[in-house]
Amino acid sequence: MMKVLAFDTSSKALSVAILDGENLLADVTVNIKKNHSINLMPAIDFLMKAVDLKPADLDRIAVAQGPGSYTGLRVAVATAKTLAYTLNIDLVGVSSLYALAAAADFDGVVVPLIDARRNNVYAGFYKDGQAIKEDQHMNFADVLETVKDEKEVMFVGEVANFCQQIEEAMPTAKTMTVLPSAYAIGKRGQELQPVDVDSFVPSYLKRVEAEENWLKTHKEDPSAHYINRI
Repeated sequence: MMKVLAFDTSSKALSVAILDGENLLADVTVNIKKNHSINLMPAIDFLMKAVDLKPADLDRIAVAQGPGSYTGLRVAVATAKTLAYTLNIDLVGVSSLYALAAAADFDGVVVPLIDARRNNVYAGFYKDGQAIKEDQHMNFADVLETVKDEKEVMFVGEVANFCQQIEEAMPTAKTMTVLPSAYAIGKRGQELQPVDVDSFVPSYLKRVEAEENWLKTHKEDPSAHYINRI
């Protein structure tokens, strides 16, 4: 079976798991706003030692590719690429929103949310474990409009700041606060084709604030990368 190291630092929470096929060997999830760049590798090292595995025993790295926190995504992707390159093993990226949706045992449409501030969210739309729309950065009013005609809807993830709007617009909809699951990322990651490590980048879905501010005074050249333009 495939031994997989999976992790997610796309939000406030840090989640790490080690799998052998679909069997969960060990996992840890910490829901405290800490510096993921400091805590990720110690968490990985702790779990690897706990299950008596060496880095050379791993077959694949599965990482939450985004959307989510810019800083968190950079930490996760940089760590994943370094490990995959150093160990010469496969790398796959999994949606951070899928990692939230997978926690819901629900027959209807599952809408995982990551709070992006100012009533904006990163939102996904899933049914039976499959995406029915692409992950998006949206105003929450648009999320509600998108699913208003669905018979059964459950909002999961960072739902706390949106419960009142959900209750008012869709009183029969369900809500559930869930944390990201590195275990779900690891299981999903075994179904995907490996990516090219060198070209693998986070899926932000939204420009960073510095880029948005830059574009207010500069004409965008779609053929040029933002960093190169700067």
